[in-house]
Amino acid sequence: MSFIGKFHPLLVHFPIALVLAAAAAELAVTAAPRKGWRTVAVANIRVGAAMGVVTAITGWLFASSPLVDDASTFLEWHRWLGIAAAAGAIGTALLSLRLRVSSHRSMFAYRFTLFVTALLVAITGHLGGTLVWGARFFQP
Repeated sequence: MSFIGKFHPLLVHFPIALVLAAAAAELAVTAAPRKGWRTVAVANIRVGAAMGVVTAITGWLFASSPLVDDASTFLEWHRWLGIAAAAGAIGTALLSLRLRVSSHRSMFAYRFTLFVTALLVAITGHLGGTLVWGARFFQP
């Protein structure tokens, strides 16, 4: 199973980009309400959720391989926030199915979970970068 885990560094970029693009498109909807931006947001979060599940599975397998030092606090936070981000993306994708019903409550729930998920993805990605490149990467 550790072979499948080795795909995590390759796959991880897709759900990050898709979820953040969904959040950006939803921000565009609030600034200039056009149906096109909502379509972009919903498509991105749905594909991002599917890719997030695959990426979380490969990440978990990769973390349990002998290539990774599993004693790191960053790794534990990265693991569990990654699971939370994948779950948030799934929840947001499911909430996007209710957007056809014109309800302020449905819209609020969708937007709230989308933006919280985007924040989780950003933090999880940062922790993953810290695991790979070290905490002092940007320092001279």
